Amino acid sequence: MNVAGALAASGIEPREARLLLAEACGFSEASVLAHPERELPAAMEAHFLEMAARRRAGEPVAYIVGRKEFYGLPLAVGPAVLIPRPETELLVELALERLPADARAAAVDLGTGCGAVALALKRNRPRARVVAVEQSAAALEFAKRNAAKLGIEIEFRHGRWFEPVAGEKFDVVVSNPPYVATGDPHLEEGDVRFEPRSALLGGKEGLDAIQAIARSAPAHLGAGGWLLLEHGEGQDAAVRGVLSAAGLKGVRSWPDLAGIARVSGGKR
Repeated sequence: MNVAGALAASGIEPREARLLLAEACGFSEASVLAHPERELPAAMEAHFLEMAARRRAGEPVAYIVGRKEFYGLPLAVGPAVLIPRPETELLVELALERLPADARAAAVDLGTGCGAVALALKRNRPRARVVAVEQSAAALEFAKRNAAKLGIEIEFRHGRWFEPVAGEKFDVVVSNPPYVATGDPHLEEGDVRFEPRSALLGGKEGLDAIQAIARSAPAHLGAGGWLLLEHGEGQDAAVRGVLSAAGLKGVRSWPDLAGIARVSGGKR
């Protein structure tokens, strides 16, 4: 079978088919497009068709290839971690605005998963001290592996929210916590069907983790320090209420590129 035949036989979206074929064969996607007549060795063809079958079953492309780019960083991912999404880059941008490039500030990423946010902060603020906290030991291994591969030095702590950083204060606290409400129909759609429920579910209203983090945040923020939280569409008013109730000031929300209020925050 040649390249064109394999792509046609895949039964998946053409762009994804090209990406998976390039992955299976070690070609670039440009080469896949440029040489549709190229004959594929039987082993490569079989590998590609197996990957395509996994995609037809709904498995995320990022899990099939084992990586996802986030804020310019190539990150290893797998079923133990959420797949980093473009909208979470807003969380990084807002945190970077509050971490001076020339100062030795400190930041903590709560629920770091594969390390995406923490590693992006450290890459762009090399003088800052960045701590990554994660309750899942399996997820923390992904974060450590990504840090080692990228040569980025951050501190790792195993535990839930602020528990592993008791007594410590930070200039910025960031988190992309579980915020999907129990029973949300989106849990049975698309990539989230394959992602870890513990990283998605935030209780009946989706606010359990957000409330827990907000209650403890003031004790871990230096004067003028910021708490920044990603949340779901339509949750911004409720999250602002939680932040205000925790005693934070200047509470507001910011929209992502789609115009959806995606991050809310406040300062001590």
